[in-house]
Amino acid sequence: MSDIWIIAAIISVTIVLFVWNRLPVVLVAMGTGLSLWATGVLTLNEALAGYGDPAVLFIASLFLVSAALERTGVTAWAGQQLIARAGAESRARLLALTSLLVAFLTALISVNGAVAALLPVVVVMAVRLKRAPSQLLMPLVFSAHAGSLLALTGTPVNVLVSNAALEAGLGRFGFFEFTLVGVPLLLGTMAIIILFGQFLLPTRGGPSMPADFSQHARTLVEQYGLTADTFRLRIRRTSPYAGERAEAVDLSAYPGLRLMALQQGETGAPLQRAVLLEGDHMLLRGDADAAARLAADMHLAFRQEDAAGDVEETLFNRQSGLAEVMIPPRSAMIGLRAFPGMITQSGDLIVIAVQRGGSDTGPQETILEAGDTLLLQGTWKALDLHLTDPEVLVVNSPEVVRRQAVPLGQGAKQALIILGAMVFLLATGLVPAAVAGLLAGFALILSGVLTVEQSYRAVDWTTVILVGAMMPLSAAMEQSGAARLMAEGLVAVVGDAGPYALLAGLFLLTAILGQLISNTATALIVIPISVAAATGMGVSPLPVLMSVGVAAAAAFLTPIATPTNLMVMGPGGYAFGDYWKLGLPLMIWFFVVSVFLVPLIWRF
Repeated sequence: MSDIWIIAAIISVTIVLFVWNRLPVVLVAMGTGLSLWATGVLTLNEALAGYGDPAVLFIASLFLVSAALERTGVTAWAGQQLIARAGAESRARLLALTSLLVAFLTALISVNGAVAALLPVVVVMAVRLKRAPSQLLMPLVFSAHAGSLLALTGTPVNVLVSNAALEAGLGRFGFFEFTLVGVPLLLGTMAIIILFGQFLLPTRGGPSMPADFSQHARTLVEQYGLTADTFRLRIRRTSPYAGERAEAVDLSAYPGLRLMALQQGETGAPLQRAVLLEGDHMLLRGDADAAARLAADMHLAFRQEDAAGDVEETLFNRQSGLAEVMIPPRSAMIGLRAFPGMITQSGDLIVIAVQRGGSDTGPQETILEAGDTLLLQGTWKALDLHLTDPEVLVVNSPEVVRRQAVPLGQGAKQALIILGAMVFLLATGLVPAAVAGLLAGFALILSGVLTVEQSYRAVDWTTVILVGAMMPLSAAMEQSGAARLMAEGLVAVVGDAGPYALLAGLFLLTAILGQLISNTATALIVIPISVAAATGMGVSPLPVLMSVGVAAAAAFLTPIATPTNLMVMGPGGYAFGDYWKLGLPLMIWFFVVSVFLVPLIWRF
């Protein structure tokens, strides 16, 4: 059997397994490369070469940038700005702002990152504005698909298309060159959604709605009764406490007042050093008159936290936060003693309150029992580090809470600067794309925005392995002549209809496959065919490649077409058959842009 027939059989089996969806995608993709080696089509080095391809490294680095923006609250801030400006009156304004925001974020951090970040925000907005989530969530995802063509970083397919142009000897597509086709796609998508979306989309909500943590601090403050008797006193330069050891703080002369914690002024974390300095804080609970006397006697800056918002700012801010944990059955902590103001064994978390059966246990020591809850306060880093203890159950993940509740948190400035530097390097072409992405990843870790472990978790390894494992298939199709043979068949079918018919045929092939399997895998199969077809017809591969990129983004007809389509199915209450109703008009628009507008920008 010739190599061409072997490759045709491997492609057929790969597509069937992708559609069957019973095996993990990564196993199917890795099996494809190994099959090419086992059948002798490629050497072992050629079959594994994709994993070290610069495009794979660049795609992996984009996930780090996406995670940094989400983790530091940049996307939460953008979502809050959306809610503030959307208004409840105008449906068109609401949809337009949502589409523009998700498209902009997608261009910078990819479809998956943008939709995952904005999904809870849009659900909360729908509830607050008394609109059905189903009327907003599918437009969110479809606008993200259109926004993926605004810049090189919008989707892995853009990177693959750009690399294919380079390998064809035509040079890469520029970072913002995709914008020439992305803007018309986005504007048309917005117009279709605004004009016809309310008639083509169901009006319902889903059984599974993402939690809203935007007011989480207020919820905890009110639940634990911290609004009436909580005070924070700042140590002034003239205070007798300045320069003294922490043990010098004595409240015996102020009955009814107890010290909850001593906090470092710059971070709000529990005091680690032995000596108090100007700017450090004393967190107190108890009688207001006693607190006022202490402030006057010891030259402390007194501020009563007499509103929930004030306490929130004290305990829940960019540097530090709150977390609620529960003592589970059989925990080793059962029988231990805890009390408000206690410093945990790690030394960087404070017990703010203890509750049993929903009631505060008071200032005295409590012998912990199963079901007790503790409210802990500390820096976000400390909460992330120490709440993985299996002896407690964390009620809400601090990382998830911070992403929604603390817009533009710690590290946001560094993340934005690093993102801007990466975009500058990509736009100017000073260094290869993979180098720009790796430099951004290095900078995020060295600046402390992400740890190495967080970087590992940020990468969508399914996508990275899929791209790396499927790349040898594209190479095998080119080396064996299979791509040329398939392209010749396509050109023969097109006949004398010309290059526009070629674009139409490639669009239909790519778009149909993209509804059933990953659009990244689809692009890796179709790209070598499209380049060979363009060469055989004697036209430039540039418009053909860009047309394939547009077609790959038109994943509108089924919930399984992309992870983001599936992501909104539950919260939006969508059925399988809901997607094609709005998706079909959008796919027609993408077809028009792909076949008729693209050749006007990149000539045949």
